[in-house]
Amino acid sequence: MEIKRRDCKVIKIGACLIGGKNPVVIQSMTKTKTSDIDNTVKQIKQLEGAGCQIVRLAIKDSADAAAIRKIKSRVRLPLVADIHFSYQLAIASIENGADKIRLNPGNIDQPRQIKAVISALKAAKIPLRIGLNSGSVKDAGSGKSLMADKLVAACRGYLKMIEKLKFTNIVISLKANNVLDTVEAYRKIAKTCSYPLHLGVTATGSAYNGVIKSSIALGSLLLEGIGDTIRVSLTENPVEEVKAAKCILESLGLRRGGVQLISCPTCGRCEIDLINIVKDLENKLAAKEYKQSARSLKVAIMGCVVNGPQEAKEADLGVAFGKGGGILFSQGKIVKKVLAKDCVQTLLKEINLRHPALI
Repeated sequence: MEIKRRDCKVIKIGACLIGGKNPVVIQSMTKTKTSDIDNTVKQIKQLEGAGCQIVRLAIKDSADAAAIRKIKSRVRLPLVADIHFSYQLAIASIENGADKIRLNPGNIDQPRQIKAVISALKAAKIPLRIGLNSGSVKDAGSGKSLMADKLVAACRGYLKMIEKLKFTNIVISLKANNVLDTVEAYRKIAKTCSYPLHLGVTATGSAYNGVIKSSIALGSLLLEGIGDTIRVSLTENPVEEVKAAKCILESLGLRRGGVQLISCPTCGRCEIDLINIVKDLENKLAAKEYKQSARSLKVAIMGCVVNGPQEAKEADLGVAFGKGGGILFSQGKIVKKVLAKDCVQTLLKEINLRHPALI
């Protein structure tokens, strides 16, 4: 199955292109105080190492806005200034080198203020994200279809004001706090405009609940070709957001060139600690960013001979275990024996031979 991407205009955020035929891009957001420059830079570099491509910063005051300039001089990722309530902070962020501005129509909606921000965006030649969420839509009402309609109507009204100012360098997001409202809102807005769409579900909760909600909503939309950037919002370390986003894209074939891990669920036949072996390999792979290429490297770890080379024959590389040890196989053919304690290091060595990491 091939996913046919929605046709939309291309927008440039720093050195990153989104929309059109460009790959779906992964975003996250720092959880540090932005004016705490050292810790913010540290977190951005951690996110970049995990595979993040665009990062958003919370701009609460003038110190945060001023910090953008120093942060930008120390990192490579495009920086998005997240603005609420104060249009002056948007202008200050632009002046300090932000690569994109996010405005929330729920709390910055005065024509005079919007006009001032758009003027600054035009001068700087950077884009705007119109970022709506269900918690800030005025007169939100109740009911699933109503919330989606409210989000779309609010977005269309905001767009109308901005387009009258002859500004179309725009990205849109419409995030609800549940799957059904989110999917419906994005489906509706996708039919009414040609702007790139940033996908996400807002306030999803902990890692477990949030990953499930985000995977269902974002996966549904991406399968329909809707979505140009994604963020998995979690009450968790932002690196976990990036790991989840990568997994979603890789599962849909929208991100290639990494390592796709396949492992069996284990049963009474398994005689080794497969769960911790898989976790250890996942953690070590997550610390590496792999070159994008035509296909991913498939690596299988199977707990017994039933789920061995035959069931994982599509894998490029893998291990099938018996009692205490197993066999390393490549393209379904046995290569050598390997002990359980050496499994992760053996696989990492073989992976790096076949698919060198960037870092």
